[in-house]
Amino acid sequence: MSKLLLSLLSRDAAGLLLAALAGLLLAPLNRWLALAVALLMALLSLRYLAMRAAVRRRFPAPGRLVDLGGYRVHLQAEGEAREGRAPVLWFAGGHAAGNAIHHLHRVFREHTRSILVDRPGTGWSDAGPFPRTTAREAEEVIRVLELAGERGPFVIAGHSFGGLLAANIARRRPDLIHRLVLLDPTPLDTIIYGPPLQALREFRMAPLKAGLARLFGVDLMKRRAAEQRANPAYAAVLEAVDRELGPDIIASRAIDERAASDFTQASIYAELTPVGAARAAWTGGVYDGDLDGTSVWLVAPKNDLDVATLPEAQTADERLNQRVMRVIGRTRERYLASSDRSRRIVAPPGSGHNFVYEIPDFVIGVMHEAIEP
Repeated sequence: MSKLLLSLLSRDAAGLLLAALAGLLLAPLNRWLALAVALLMALLSLRYLAMRAAVRRRFPAPGRLVDLGGYRVHLQAEGEAREGRAPVLWFAGGHAAGNAIHHLHRVFREHTRSILVDRPGTGWSDAGPFPRTTAREAEEVIRVLELAGERGPFVIAGHSFGGLLAANIARRRPDLIHRLVLLDPTPLDTIIYGPPLQALREFRMAPLKAGLARLFGVDLMKRRAAEQRANPAYAAVLEAVDRELGPDIIASRAIDERAASDFTQASIYAELTPVGAARAAWTGGVYDGDLDGTSVWLVAPKNDLDVATLPEAQTADERLNQRVMRVIGRTRERYLASSDRSRRIVAPPGSGHNFVYEIPDFVIGVMHEAIEP
């Protein structure tokens, strides 16, 4: 979809425009059918708008909305900076709101300054301009920190796709970095050179469909989550997320149940395709020597158990299965070459990609060390 169309559809009231458009297109065929369809779509859109208004009243922004010139980004900073302890900036996996990693934030706000940023289109942030890219969001986060008066150097911790964002911030502004902690980060090399993964294709297409449906009050993402819970591997991860975040944060994530969240995901997840990753490689990639002089910790399992559960690693060809696991595992290790001050920390045996939820005490221990000089 074009950036103009995505920008338009990310607005909650876009359903009313689509209703009018449907009426105009159907009118030459049957004006009564056109009127009925347009009216039904408009009513569903109005119901969705009422639901969104109720959610915003129930869950006001807990932090500060920082104006970036026509759109606002939400930043939640809590706790006090303490002598000898660097403030922490957190990014969850996926294109997620800051609250998706709140379980670690609420621990560290008791020890230092702890900061969550809602990526544009998530949480309480506006969608912002399209296309959404990691490079653009890295620049936005830097501006938000400056405008909000948050002072580094920071420990920036990013999980999965959030790790790619964290590394991009560090590449652009090494002066802001006390330490970069990459929690099983997404490497673009995996997308470019690795096997074509069905799960990554769904990352792109599912939000597009969900966004269109959501404008009329249909939540396809909840249906998708229910289907995932039928898979024991997915169910275990989702249960760990629910357990660690807690009921209050899970409830507040209703603020994310909007079209803007879906369409911004669909836009930025274009980077998770071979063509998209290649296109983003220069501006969004972090490669050998890019972070020289910066303390970089790569924290991940030695062998990611989740990889073995991928359909692409469960074929009849065992050599192919091993290649899939090897390529995915080793492309991640390339992050160690990004800095001459890198360190590898191996997550406990039996852990998987989502160890930040499965074994949070391990991550907390690592981060306590990370905030020290």
